[in-house]
Amino acid sequence: MSGPAAPEGRQPEPPRFLSKVEAVAMEKELIEDYRFGRQQLAEMCGYACAVAVTKVFPVAALSRKQRTVLVVCGPEQNGAIGLVCARHLRVFEYEPTIFYPKRSSDSLSKDFTTQCEKMDIPFLSYLPTEVQLINDAYSLVIDAILGPGAEPGEAKEPCPSILATLKLVKIPIVSLDIPSGWDVEMGSEDGISPEVLVSLAAPKKCAGRFSGKYHFVAGRFVPDDVQKKFHLNLPGYPGTECVVAL
Repeated sequence: MSGPAAPEGRQPEPPRFLSKVEAVAMEKELIEDYRFGRQQLAEMCGYACAVAVTKVFPVAALSRKQRTVLVVCGPEQNGAIGLVCARHLRVFEYEPTIFYPKRSSDSLSKDFTTQCEKMDIPFLSYLPTEVQLINDAYSLVIDAILGPGAEPGEAKEPCPSILATLKLVKIPIVSLDIPSGWDVEMGSEDGISPEVLVSLAAPKKCAGRFSGKYHFVAGRFVPDDVQKKFHLNLPGYPGTECVVAL
């Protein structure tokens, strides 16, 4: 699926960023009409997020120490995607460590956790509050804490404390779907500032306020009819790529 071509002589329309209502409606259509399973969606998104990391931070260009990645997972779907991303990063020869303080009781997240444990990916028991320790130990952070379903200001501990720490780190942050703590439509003036954003399925409206260096969309699995229905206007995915840069 490479997206619709613009008529000859016309510039293609810019990608369309979805509202929260539209994003929920599109996910509902994928699950209920197209029969995508939650595990299937998490697997495809987590894999694509890991691929996006390889494009910005190619492992061949990194020393052994520079391959260390801290993956911070929340209790909802974004956290499950973070676990999948960590597993694939391990396969890609990075050295992920997971911080997953509020583990979900959902069987899907439990399965992903077991997979990571079986692959000898370490889990932190606590996140250092001294930011320099994080800067020294890791080369980048994967933010898989809060997804678009979370309401800013309503997240329970330890999420606010984690975000307060991540706002101070100097190493790059890669946020999955939306930067944690941002309003899905309005963004945030006081939240974390990721260097990389990987929008899942399609960009959300808050991505219009993203000022980092790299914005990818991981949505090649979205059927053409759904892309057209929601007027996504995404650029084509070259070759066999599962992510595309905006």
